Formats: sequence, structure tokens, C-alpha cells
Amino acid sequence: MSKRRLIVWTSAVGLVVVALAAVCAVTGYRYWDDRQSEQARTQVVPAARHTVEAMFTYNFNTVDSELPKAADSLAGGFRDDYLKLIKEGIAPAAKEKQLTVQATTQAGGVVSAEPEHAVVLLYLNQVSTGKDSPQASISTSRVRVSLDKADSRWLVAAVTPV
Repeated sequence: MSKRRLIVWTSAVGLVVVALAAVCAVTGYRYWDDRQSEQARTQVVPAARHTVEAMFTYNFNTVDSELPKAADSLAGGFRDDYLKLIKEGIAPAAKEKQLTVQATTQAGGVVSAEPEHAVVLLYLNQVSTGKDSPQASISTSRVRVSLDKADSRWLVAAVTPV
């Protein structure tokens, strides 16, 4: 074999090896990404349910200590807005009207899920009683919950009524 043919053959083999390595890398990344997204799908609904129920459940006697605990599962700016809303709106109204609210999620499903971000739809029931309405009143709603992954925890980044 001539030197020129050897160089061409070696170059061709090298290109095939590089192409094969690239295909393996892309396939491996896609497999990993799909596994991460599937893992997110199994984790986000329970995380959203737990957090949303905690955000919307309170008793006028303990509202100042109950609701801020829910903020531990909220992300950044949404957490700050929620704490401000508790302090300026929810807690004073709950105490004044002696409100007790129990929130439960009836169903939930994943709208979209990626390794670091997900959106969930929840069906929420709230049973409320107060000094003006001692008979329990039930309200139902649907909420769209956006979650972001921080470290190994899913944090609620937004709750939007639908």
C-alpha cells in the first residue's frame, strides 16, 4: 500500500471513529435528558399538591405561623410576594373574619416536564368557615403550578388560576 493510500485510509477511519463518538454522545445525552424528564414527571405532582395545599390551608388562630411554613417550598420572587400577601392581606382578613380554610387537591396532572422546570394542573377544593358564615362553604378551582428544580427540590415558582 502506498503512503498516500495509507494516509487516506487512516483519515477515513479517524473520521468514522469521530462520527461514531459524536452519535454516541448525542444519543447518550438524549437518553439521560429523557430519563431526567420522566423522573420530573413522577416528582412534580406530589410536590405541587403538598405545597399548594399548604399555601391555601389556614386557621385564623395560627395563620401567622402556618402560612409562612409553606413559603419554604416557594421559589425566589414568588416566595417574597407570597409572604407579603400573607402579612398584608390574608392574615389580617383571616383574623378579622375568623376564617378557617382547608384546601385539598382532588386531582392533578403534568402539563409539561423538563429536568429543571415543570408545569402541573391541579384541581383544588377549599372548605371555608368563618364568623359570618359558620356553615361550611366549598369552592372549587383549577390552578396552573409552575415549578423549578433547585438542588434536589422542586419549588413552586408560580400559581395561576385557570
